[in-house]
Amino acid sequence: MPDVVAYVDGGSLGNPGPSGIGVVLDSSEGRTIRIAKWIGRQDNNVAEYVALLEALQCAMTLKATKLHVYSDSQVVVRQMTGEYTCRSPRLYSLNWICRKLARSLDFSISHVRREHNLEANHLASSAVRKHLP
Repeated sequence: MPDVVAYVDGGSLGNPGPSGIGVVLDSSEGRTIRIAKWIGRQDNNVAEYVALLEALQCAMTLKATKLHVYSDSQVVVRQMTGEYTCRSPRLYSLNWICRKLARSLDFSISHVRREHNLEANHLASSAVRKHLP
């Protein structure tokens, strides 16, 4: 059962606008998984939560027991740690699902500055660029 570290980012061109997610998962077994996905027209916060959800689902698929996530979204990090209450109806269900999945892991999440999350940011941006006309 590997421990996993994930860097996640979601972004949209416009808010809302064409959106994508980027996830980089590193397992304690030395395996790295990179994910870039188009998620349609969303706002930034939804894209950030979808990136976190992708990381959680991947960790569970890998049968990880421990997951630490780094995100440059203060909203997501503070809501997931309970520092902020999630009052947004559009984010509430994503927050609820992520919190439910996180309970089945030894889960932690930390804020990281954008310049320390460049690979996930690049993956999210590349997913959006591939779907632009």
